[in-house]
Amino acid sequence: MQKSAPKPSSDRFRALLPDLLALIKPRRGQLLIGLVLIIVSRCASLVLPASTRFLIDDIIGKQRHELLTPLVAAVLTATLVQAACSYSLTQILSKAAQRLIAEMRRKVQAHIGRLPVAYFDTHKTGEMVSRIMTDVEGLRNLVGTGLVDLVGGILTAVLALGILFYTSAKLTALALVIVLSVTGFLAHFFNRLRPIFRERGKIQGEVTGRLQETLGGARVIKAYRAEAREEAVFGAGIERLLNNILQSLTGISVMGVSAVTILGLVGAIVMWLGTHEIIAGKLTLGEFVTFTAFLAFLVAPVFGIVNIGTQLTEAIAGMERTREVLGELREDQDPSRTIEMPVIQGRVEFAGVHFQYEEGKPVLQDVSFVAEPGTVTALVGSSGSGKSTTIGLIASFAKPQQGSVTVDGIPLADVTLLSYRRQLGVVLQETFLFDGTIRENVAFSTPGATEDDILNAMRIARVDEFAEKFPDKYETVVGERGVRLSGGQKQRVAIARAILANPRILILDEATSSLDSESEALIQAGLAHLMKGRTTFVIAHRLSTIRRAEQILVVENGWIVERGNHEVLLEKGGRYSDLYKRQYDLEKNLFLAEGEGGEEVIT
Repeated sequence: MQKSAPKPSSDRFRALLPDLLALIKPRRGQLLIGLVLIIVSRCASLVLPASTRFLIDDIIGKQRHELLTPLVAAVLTATLVQAACSYSLTQILSKAAQRLIAEMRRKVQAHIGRLPVAYFDTHKTGEMVSRIMTDVEGLRNLVGTGLVDLVGGILTAVLALGILFYTSAKLTALALVIVLSVTGFLAHFFNRLRPIFRERGKIQGEVTGRLQETLGGARVIKAYRAEAREEAVFGAGIERLLNNILQSLTGISVMGVSAVTILGLVGAIVMWLGTHEIIAGKLTLGEFVTFTAFLAFLVAPVFGIVNIGTQLTEAIAGMERTREVLGELREDQDPSRTIEMPVIQGRVEFAGVHFQYEEGKPVLQDVSFVAEPGTVTALVGSSGSGKSTTIGLIASFAKPQQGSVTVDGIPLADVTLLSYRRQLGVVLQETFLFDGTIRENVAFSTPGATEDDILNAMRIARVDEFAEKFPDKYETVVGERGVRLSGGQKQRVAIARAILANPRILILDEATSSLDSESEALIQAGLAHLMKGRTTFVIAHRLSTIRRAEQILVVENGWIVERGNHEVLLEKGGRYSDLYKRQYDLEKNLFLAEGEGGEEVIT
């Protein structure tokens, strides 16, 4: 399939124009003040070059010394006005631009945080961090001094052009033709640079993502002596980023060299023709010096375009990437979700559910079952059989392509997520903790919980048994992703977090997988307390939880191949019985070989 040609620069800018206007509108007052200041500043900057004509032709040439003091005073006043305007511009526009960046970062982060789980499954963390932190950085040039400088430069050029034509129309016309040619050349080059800046944002996201993975997986990398391999992978990413930057720098250098060469040619031509004009008596020396000074104001924006234009090009590329993210439909923007979930009783039903992440690759096929309120439903099966996908549908992380998932008879596809998920508790196999204290991580599920409630939840989950041994007790900082705690300790914190949430529907996805037999035995009472009166769904290998389930669903290749309680499934002698016997024999052999008791487990 042939790739579509990239849109022209003008079309892409027009597509971004509504977004740009939306950013400018709340700040139009500040930008207007900035524009006035830049006009005053640029007009003041013309005083010095304009004074040279009077200095040379009148004060020096005609010996009118009485004009020197007023002229110097005018120059000094203009200089002070320029300085005051420059300071005010920085205070008004630069700070406004930084506030805009902070606002956009909050906006993009809030938007990404509300995107469906599927978005996080297909985008790297580093890429999302780059969208939030890096892509919006260039906006300061769109709604800050960059844009105003560009407008100011154009304004100054227009003013200078008028004075130049008044001084010498012949020289000005010649210079203008060359300047316009250079400007067209630079505009063409910027159009070629924009895809390079877009690609840079993508590469930065990939490199940042890999770096985060490497730092987060330091223990695994060291355990498998993979430091050199990770250095090579990261180095390759940095090399791609370097090549992209060098490519853009080459383009910028070509523009700079071209501008300097062509504009130098303008200076040489003006010098040649201007001298002949002076000799012919058509131009005074003062007028020629003034013309040369104002010519600099005409051509300066061309040099500025190389710098400001690069900044604006990079900013527009970042804005395009930001626009892509903000264009993604949030979970809470689903127009079909209009029903506020009342207090849940807990009857969950799957009716003919089919689900697939990719077209033609079914994950769940015709799944149907009912979980009555207050019961425990366990899901058993090999890895990749569809257990976690089933749990994900119960958590409303996705919608089935066919069939329905209902809670108390209400389709989950139609309920507002906030009203449903506030009654949902989840303890996942991969326990995630924030880099805060033990207390903060437990209280995360219920920010308004009382101290007694928090301590009670930690006591039920047996968090107190290890937390009390730390010098800072419950104020112990757990580190990034809970790195300072063991796997079992992290899961106990996660269980306490779920207990504190007091959910109506509870999901335990390998909630005790990181616990040793002794630790699991300690928190079984906590799990029993947590599951009491709640509709619970369990993915677990250890039979200590599964055996008590009212129903066990054996899932294979997306189908429910067996269902029933522990005793019924054993009597059937099918897949569950086979798994049970094999795991039971394995545990028995380990017990005999090591002389230690082990928990019965099932895959």
